[in-house]
Amino acid sequence: MNYDVTALGELLIDFAARGTDERGYPILAAHPGGAPGNFLAALSACGRRTAFLGKVGEDAFGKLLLDTLEEAGIETVGVRMDPAVFTTLAFVTFDDKGERSFSFARKPGADTQLGWEEVDTALIDESRVFHFGSLSLTGEPIRTTAQKAVAYARERGKLITYDPNLRLPLWPGEAQAREQLLWGLYQADVVKISDEEVSFLWGCLPEEGADRLLGEFGVRLAMVTLGPRGCLLKTAQSRFQTACPRVRCVDTTGAGDIFGGSAVARLLELNKPIEKLTGEELAYIGRYAATAASLSTEKAGGIPSIPVPAQVLEKMRELA
Repeated sequence: MNYDVTALGELLIDFAARGTDERGYPILAAHPGGAPGNFLAALSACGRRTAFLGKVGEDAFGKLLLDTLEEAGIETVGVRMDPAVFTTLAFVTFDDKGERSFSFARKPGADTQLGWEEVDTALIDESRVFHFGSLSLTGEPIRTTAQKAVAYARERGKLITYDPNLRLPLWPGEAQAREQLLWGLYQADVVKISDEEVSFLWGCLPEEGADRLLGEFGVRLAMVTLGPRGCLLKTAQSRFQTACPRVRCVDTTGAGDIFGGSAVARLLELNKPIEKLTGEELAYIGRYAATAASLSTEKAGGIPSIPVPAQVLEKMRELA
């Protein structure tokens, strides 16, 4: 196999508020983003071979995104450029704790216009893992494309990883968001989900959410991120929970994606059936991923904030 992980989904530009000018108007900084891109970049930072399936506009931002992926070591042969639609934009504002609120220019955005006939299935064939997220389920034609890609990967025995990334402004209503997020959960072997998403779907605590994923949905590894409180990793046989290291948080954009990519990188490194992972091996995955995600919040943006493994390991040694 030529790739460890191929992901399908959105690429976009995050415009993040960075203060105001003398008239009180926001000053925005543009950062390359999109959850699957952040996820793959974290894997690439750990030395894993990755590839992307998606669409951007044939515009300055689309070119910036392609250049960013290539610089991160992500294969871009599966990314289409479309002159008929504009690259998706997200506008991010922050509260005093660094938590985000989103607005989107995606009516439509290029990422939503990827058709199944445009998907380079060879990239899925040549990968060990196929990854997707819920933003590819928000509308057509990308929803059908994602569904067909998941079915294609499952038929070929690929490990399926999924991020039920909840962005309510992109959905017509909560009921449809819930329906599609749940569909994705039924497809996945490995799920990275936040405590907020657990609460949205089931109104329960993270532990119960992890148990539901394992018992009702057939998920083999549930990874629940808990914000600054850390993470919970659980399989049918083993469990691990840890807190995040204390950092100076300035921007949480992409932290969950970086957690997910870092965790899957360590999972692939172990090269062991999920059902046979011990608590110590879940700790090997979870501690690294939580540390990488935490360090990423000390810098702005998603892909630009990913720490290299040496930085992560140094931080872990400080805490040992």
